[in-house]
Amino acid sequence: MSGGAEQAVRAKALALLRADAVLAGLVHGVFDGAPPRASAPYVSVGGAEGGDWGTKDRAGREVRLTLVLAGAGTVPEDAGVARIESAVAALRGPAEGWAIIAARVLRTRLAIPREGGWRYELVVRCRCLAG
Repeated sequence: MSGGAEQAVRAKALALLRADAVLAGLVHGVFDGAPPRASAPYVSVGGAEGGDWGTKDRAGREVRLTLVLAGAGTVPEDAGVARIESAVAALRGPAEGWAIIAARVLRTRLAIPREGGWRYELVVRCRCLAG
């Protein structure tokens, strides 16, 4: 079941972000992975890394997921960042056979690529228990 939690967390994050009408008005799309030809601003759900977080009688995984808000111009969109952070809070609950019992932003990073624009990355930690 180790790959299942990572897939469940990514699927739930994608569904929550794609269902956010306010976020949809701020970006051109929410993508599964880095989009090959999307114009900024956009959101992408990156890779998910997992590790054991089980108990004596229940399988569990700690999943770290990267969410990216990519934009043009010089300053990150505060409204877009706020919408992504609210989606992180909503990750708790059932997810494809797993229960996400905790979700929080561990780290943020603002990067300014040479080619212009910016990338605001959030690393999210979700603690999940099976079934």
